Amino acid sequence: VQLQASGGGLVQAGGSLRLSCAASGRAFSNYFRRTVMGWFRQAPGKEREFVGYIKWSGGATYYDDSVKGRFTITKDNAKSTMYLQMNSLKPEDAAVYYCAANLVGSMSTDPHGYNYWGQGTQVTVSS
Repeated sequence: VQLQASGGGLVQAGGSLRLSCAASGRAFSNYFRRTVMGWFRQAPGKEREFVGYIKWSGGATYYDDSVKGRFTITKDNAKSTMYLQMNSLKPEDAAVYYCAANLVGSMSTDPHGYNYWGQGTQVTVSS
């Protein structure tokens, strides 16, 4: 599975940004019913932290409390792409955002629960 994240940039506090994560590969096509895709973020000097995930089959989502009500994860099955809509951004949301996937249906909030990772995209929020 290959994951390609994009959409990061510079935004003012209170603004919005949408990240994309395009998935490809035969394994993704074969195991999409058990695929869970997640977003994580990592700020300088901090550990990678969970943002949210979406179950590819059915679309169930789950978010960390820090982003609940502000961030929304959606997917486009036809494009094999996951999105992270980020609204009401705060300076503390600034980080490198990573998308990740596992093909075993693990609805995990731990980075170790995912074995496929995108390259990361930088989100900067100015105050």
